[in-house]
Amino acid sequence: MEQDRYLTFALGKGRLARKTMELFEKIGIPCKEMQDKETRKLIFVNEEAHMRFFLAKGPDVPTYVEYGAADIGVVGEDTVLEENRKIFEVLDLGFGRCRMCVCGPKEAAGLLQRRELIRVASKYPHIAKDYFYNKKHQTVEIIKLNGSIELAPIVGLSEVIVDIVETGSTLRENGLDVLEDVCPLSARMVVNPVSMKMEHERITKLIAALKEVLF
Repeated sequence: MEQDRYLTFALGKGRLARKTMELFEKIGIPCKEMQDKETRKLIFVNEEAHMRFFLAKGPDVPTYVEYGAADIGVVGEDTVLEENRKIFEVLDLGFGRCRMCVCGPKEAAGLLQRRELIRVASKYPHIAKDYFYNKKHQTVEIIKLNGSIELAPIVGLSEVIVDIVETGSTLRENGLDVLEDVCPLSARMVVNPVSMKMEHERITKLIAALKEVLF
């Protein structure tokens, strides 16, 4: 592609975006526009590096990347797995570490061991279904929720939940435990397949530079 083409990055809003830009500063690609907390701009540009950045809600990042509105995205592995878009996952950025777990009251552990038919509440129905159907070979009813997942087993909506666990303090405060680990999670860099082919040299150089500061 022509040399003056800008590489476009979609970054998950909040801590992921801040940590990503800290990494980019370490490899000599700062974006001072993004440091202005009062700005209402939607697109931020590094003219020298021919790169532009925009912030998006986490679940939307893989969509922007799949459809080519962004060449590259940075988002949590939970979103990559749940959205299941046609994108390349190229780098584990190492921050935002946590894990996806099956959680519930202690007495629910037996239901999991016996592979009984149970109800599972989650913000991540695809991840939950893949875990129970394809890894545990346990038939379950998946209930999609959008918030306060811990409430589901407490009020009897479900026997267990599948959710992200960082410290586990919220679980403990509500009388719940981690019963099974589903998978580890962290921030990932993803790339549009066409961009990877057309901008292969620039993208692989970027990945190599990031690896130098990460490992």
